[in-house]
Amino acid sequence: MPRIVLAVLSALLLLTSQSTSADLVKKSKSGICHPPASSYYDRTKNYRQFDTVESCLASGGRLPKDLSRYRESVRSTGMALASVDSDYERSKFGYGWDDADGDCQNSRAEALVAQSSTDVRFADERRCRVVTGRWISPFTGKVIQNASDIDIDHVVPLKWAWDHGANTWSRDKREKFANDPGNLWSVERSLNRQKGAQGPESWLPPVGRCQYVSRFVRIVKVYGLKPSQGDFNRHKQQLADYCG
Repeated sequence: MPRIVLAVLSALLLLTSQSTSADLVKKSKSGICHPPASSYYDRTKNYRQFDTVESCLASGGRLPKDLSRYRESVRSTGMALASVDSDYERSKFGYGWDDADGDCQNSRAEALVAQSSTDVRFADERRCRVVTGRWISPFTGKVIQNASDIDIDHVVPLKWAWDHGANTWSRDKREKFANDPGNLWSVERSLNRQKGAQGPESWLPPVGRCQYVSRFVRIVKVYGLKPSQGDFNRHKQQLADYCG
């Protein structure tokens, strides 16, 4: 099922922008995002709540199959329907980790070297693959010593970036973004996979939330990405809550 463009989602947000609990988007256990306009909204009792349709979709949710109500909402605002650019692929940000300087260490290895608090140990004398070191996870504060237990997290996930403006970038800019040391963090594999393509509007780490949200927002600004107004407001409130 094709998704509705951000213009459509913005129209829905306009129609349902009153700040009451009934206006929250409900994500059902089956992963369907129900805004108040959904015919199943009131019948959805067991759900995870989101402030915006975009943040619910970014968490892996999907819209209901019956889009007639959404079309009517959009028509009432004089806006047109279109298809969201949903053809995200990891390869559009490059094929895996890049070794731009040709020194045998790709951007994963370089992130591990730079972020270890002790000298790292390599797999062999070529010094290509990192085996051990000492990393303090920004998501938990725990010490990790085996590189195999680490995922290199994109602070701003690639798909989140794609959905918020990176789909219009050149391939070179997307590859730079995917390998930018400022966007790479050494974290527990389990938490990186739990986070997935979500931004802070729908996922937060157990600890270090000020550092995480601050870094996320800074990268978004540097690269000119465009969060929805709802997500922007949410990030702003999180900075006040966790960094104030």
